[in-house]
Amino acid sequence: MYHLPYFKEDDPQVVKEFMRSHPFVFLTGVDAELKPVVTQVPVFIDETDGQLLLTGHMMRNTDHHKAFMQNPEALAVFSGPHSFVSASWYSDKKQGGTWNYMSVHARGRIRFLNEEALRKVLQRTTDHFEENPESGANYKDLSEEYIARHIKAIAAFEINVSSIENVFKLSQNRDAESYKNIIHQLDHQGGDAAKIAEEMNRRGLPS
Repeated sequence: MYHLPYFKEDDPQVVKEFMRSHPFVFLTGVDAELKPVVTQVPVFIDETDGQLLLTGHMMRNTDHHKAFMQNPEALAVFSGPHSFVSASWYSDKKQGGTWNYMSVHARGRIRFLNEEALRKVLQRTTDHFEENPESGANYKDLSEEYIARHIKAIAAFEINVSSIENVFKLSQNRDAESYKNIIHQLDHQGGDAAKIAEEMNRRGLPS
């Protein structure tokens, strides 16, 4: 994690909203032999009495499932839009370019859930991401025969989050002229670059 104070988001609500807006995480860990593993899965972010809980599901008997069975320490990386920033956009061009991005790292211990909980996770997942109860592809529309055939290959999990770190690297260390020009240049590119420009513009000039 990139630890510079001016690249940190101090408002925990902003951090949690970012997590909820980017739920497809890189879930990383290590196995008993310290071999790193990673998978990408959607998660739900819930909060009870100040405790954050990440819930999701993954395929069984994969390298990451086996690793988390051996070592429950997990790191979920929430990643948003990102873009290269050219030094040619600075008022002082004789320096290196960089990359603007937003990322949140949530650490905790993972535990796997029983089949009843798994079914609830699967129902919640389809209901949430389908966003249409009449789509015909929600959990309630699946036959029990289909569910029973596939559910044995899936494991639901939850992670009690023990720590959260973030980087919101958005040119906060630049002078006003450079900051405005970076926004202009990124916005002109469209895509992720324009999204970074939008966030920079929303935040205003760095103090």
